Amino acid sequence: MTNKVSVGKKFIGEGEPVYIIAEIGINHNGDIKIAKQLMDVAVETGCDAVKYQKRTPEICVPEEQKSIPRETPWGTMTYFDYKKRIEFEQNEFEQIDAYAKKIGIDWFASPWDVPSVDFLEGFGVPCQKIASACLTDSELLSSINKTKTTTILSTGMSSIDEIDKAVSLLNNVPLAIAQATSTYPAEASELNLRTIQTFAEKYKVPVGYSGHERGLQVTVAAVALGATFIERHITLDRSMWGTDHSASLEPEGLKKLVRDIRIIELALGDGKKKVYDSEIPIRAKLRRVLS
Repeated sequence: MTNKVSVGKKFIGEGEPVYIIAEIGINHNGDIKIAKQLMDVAVETGCDAVKYQKRTPEICVPEEQKSIPRETPWGTMTYFDYKKRIEFEQNEFEQIDAYAKKIGIDWFASPWDVPSVDFLEGFGVPCQKIASACLTDSELLSSINKTKTTTILSTGMSSIDEIDKAVSLLNNVPLAIAQATSTYPAEASELNLRTIQTFAEKYKVPVGYSGHERGLQVTVAAVALGATFIERHITLDRSMWGTDHSASLEPEGLKKLVRDIRIIELALGDGKKKVYDSEIPIRAKLRRVLS
């Protein structure tokens, strides 16, 4: 195991700036224009990467759910048709890839099935992200393990035993692990940020935080506790239709979060006590007994 992994031209881990991932997921609602607007937001606010999700609906939608009717902005349709409607395919990801290169930001995605792993590898993505829902999918993890691509494992709704098994299946890739709680939005009492330190000690890999809570405070605290990367969902407007928007950050919130993370990084320092030059005249003025 290693305490540093590469993502594109940057690194995640000890001694590196916190790597900030803006999770677009499916908050594009199947619209490439919205996707590009969200990518612009990520660049303008100083994020390092954007992340999408990639599914093969024929595989990922359970048979018993495929025909369930769903009310959508495009009318009533089956759950399967809805999933097909919002899923990006080759053409959209070609546009995403080209646009990411144009505006200068990394992009990658969470593959939810084996064909999606191969699909993303075809774009030469710098990272594969395993969603919490997929942590126990041994076939998927084994497929990702063959890629040798840097992989982030998200750990929501997972026990230590399940995480141990997942880590053992990912022994051929540079690995990072994210503490996460898979509730949308998640309550502060269930976020368990100290797990960041537990994972770092146990697995000896870079550990970060994937947050689904409202607000900024907890994510900033995660950085103070040692998170080497941060992932938060983003949206143009939390009132937009879709399951993830309410637990996402709007552009102004994302801007403030990135600002606060960079301030916390500076404030954490190196842990070595020192007297700063700015303190010397104050010491001369206020300290009555000199050593």
